[in-house]
Amino acid sequence: MSYPAGSALLSTMELSRARIRAAFVERFLFERFPIVDNFLNYRTPFQLLVAVVLSARCTDRQVNRVTGQLFEKAPTAEQLADLPTEQLEELIHSVGFFRQKARALKGLASKIVANFSGVVPTNFFDLESLPGVGHKTASVLLGQWAGIPTFPVDTHVWRLARRWRLSEGRTVTAVERDLKDLFPPQRWMGLHLRMIAYGRSDCGARSCDGTKCDICRRLEHL
Repeated sequence: MSYPAGSALLSTMELSRARIRAAFVERFLFERFPIVDNFLNYRTPFQLLVAVVLSARCTDRQVNRVTGQLFEKAPTAEQLADLPTEQLEELIHSVGFFRQKARALKGLASKIVANFSGVVPTNFFDLESLPGVGHKTASVLLGQWAGIPTFPVDTHVWRLARRWRLSEGRTVTAVERDLKDLFPPQRWMGLHLRMIAYGRSDCGARSCDGTKCDICRRLEHL
């Protein structure tokens, strides 16, 4: 999905100031986290897709515990499609919303087998046609596996983008558009991962009120 240059939500002056804040955020986060690992464990694009679907409203740590067992039983789309629903639900029970997620996983695995010969597609249109796969999930898959420039907006990225006045967007689409306009494409996925890491370690929803962490204190003056 592409967006026109410039933000419809920020005035020219606000956009100029947002670019100054963005430059600081980018520099700070890459200095703070020179290397940042992916938070989910996987070996194939299909496993990454499954892990991201399971991660909705669940911690990455718990997802990794579950997928460790799940991928022993069903590491491929073909094997997961054939896995009995009751067994799948038992394997993923601890992630929450397990029945809905089991339906989504069975549906996407079956469709990958039937429509894509068992190979996970690498474009937004086909990915978003799969059950349980929205734009954010597709963005993670394409950015982390295929190396396509994407800027997935999850709850951490959404919260920090607005807290740091990088976007006034009221929708995920608007926030994503603003962030893509503020940062170079080659930094998008790296910033996505670093914003999540920083949101967890320093600028949590409750641990920082927008004035306490290092970035928030500095941005008060920018």
